[in-house]
Amino acid sequence: MSDFDYDPHPPSPDQIAGLAGPLLLEFGASWCGICRSAQTMVGAALAAYPGVRHLRVADSPGARLGRRFGVKLWPTFIFLLDGREISRLVRPYQQQAIEAELARIAPAPTDTGARQNAADPA
Repeated sequence: MSDFDYDPHPPSPDQIAGLAGPLLLEFGASWCGICRSAQTMVGAALAAYPGVRHLRVADSPGARLGRRFGVKLWPTFIFLLDGREISRLVRPYQQQAIEAELARIAPAPTDTGARQNAADPA
């Protein structure tokens, strides 16, 4: 799979619901120009959140997982925590919007380190 490929065989809705931890579920299509142009900002935003799992799902009319999440436009980013949807973005145009939603499901590594240092009076 290349950097712009979406998985044509995604997990089932039940498998997604059973995943623990933070997850960015991205719906789109490899031929979609808006999806392709969003990849640089998605990658940059995710770089600060290495603990977030990122699944890129190939969506199409009638695709089971996309219909389950009510996806109508691409790309659609669904931010989940422990299998539960926390928020979503449809066709985001700013990296900061993606970062803000990632922060809702997982602390950035620098935030975690700052909290650990503050708690450790060494």
